[in-house]
Amino acid sequence: MKAVVFHGVGDIRLDDVPEPKIQEPTDAIIQVTASAICGTDLHMIRGTFPGMKPGTILGHEAVGVVQEIGSNVRNLKVGDRVVVPSTIACGYCSYCRSGYHSQCDNANPNGPQAGTAFFGGPQATGPFNGLQAEYARIPYANAGLVKLPKEVDDDQAILISDIFPTAYFGAELAEIEPGDTVAIFGCGPVGQFAIASAQLLGAGRIFAVDTIPSRLEMAQAQGAEAIDFNKEDPIEVIQSLTGGIGVDRAIDAVGVDAVAPNSGPAAEKAQQQSQQFQQEVQQIAPQTNPQNGNWHPGNAPSQALEWAVQALAKAGTLSIIGVYPLTHKFFPIGMAMNRNLTIKMGNCNHRKYIPSLVDMVRSGAIDPAQILTQVQPLTSVIDAYKAFDRRQAGWVKVELVPGVE
Repeated sequence: MKAVVFHGVGDIRLDDVPEPKIQEPTDAIIQVTASAICGTDLHMIRGTFPGMKPGTILGHEAVGVVQEIGSNVRNLKVGDRVVVPSTIACGYCSYCRSGYHSQCDNANPNGPQAGTAFFGGPQATGPFNGLQAEYARIPYANAGLVKLPKEVDDDQAILISDIFPTAYFGAELAEIEPGDTVAIFGCGPVGQFAIASAQLLGAGRIFAVDTIPSRLEMAQAQGAEAIDFNKEDPIEVIQSLTGGIGVDRAIDAVGVDAVAPNSGPAAEKAQQQSQQFQQEVQQIAPQTNPQNGNWHPGNAPSQALEWAVQALAKAGTLSIIGVYPLTHKFFPIGMAMNRNLTIKMGNCNHRKYIPSLVDMVRSGAIDPAQILTQVQPLTSVIDAYKAFDRRQAGWVKVELVPGVE
């Protein structure tokens, strides 16, 4: 079968690989009908999420059809159409029972203290072969697959596999209440859904900070107040527009590959920190492999975190859902502590949220496909990765369709 395989930092290929097999009685095999490219995949290719094992199939988002089930999978049958939660969870340990599926005691073969297991990730997460392939093995399939109603199509469902639940989780972590003023840093796919999720929770006002015009236009179309950090100082703007108070809640939807402003009034401050940012990049990503405009790590790993802390009102809440590797050890803890901020963060407990989000989409309360900007055949995946990595205009979220030329 065809699959997107990691060979090294800056080196991914569409390879022919063996089809997966049932390994445990709790496994299922699905035929993938839709997958997607995520910013997390880019972290690993850029080298800012280290520890990838060469030969690992990439991807952690998928919709598919059940082809085979193990003897202990009792809630599914061959032919069922399903969405795959990106993080892997057994469904029966104390953490899963409490809704902390991303901290499952059993899913990660590196042990209960190893942290989140997810598809297509580094050695520390399993590793498990990912979902950018024609077929995939799903461990703990009774919890790791959610059946889809016919009213929810693949374009909608692929966005429920990871980015919509991650954003909704982030909005909940931020403790958004009706009427709150919220700042969202990063208007990529997760940031767009963070805007939508904040609205679902009743936010009264939302600031969206980015610099890619197409992303800011999409955020503004959702009703957010757009701030381009290469034209304005985002903290000065937020302070000005909130009467000097700041926002009640902030969400970091950027993560380790944040970039510093290179123009406008915020650029001077960033330039003063350039040496610090450079040292951060060297510590976080000792191995990089940029090529012809692709696979460049973000040049300011702590920029989004710093802005989020600065944007908050005293006693506000910061939600961190942007991905940070274990090598990232830079956070403005003093500023946060001295302003009585509440900080919440983590990997999304996908299995907790997906069933209710499927029902929300089925009812017509929200159409996640509005965030989908490209649908590409799996055979064009390398070019799609490069366009997405370059933040090419209009490339907000990319769906991959196997078996289509």
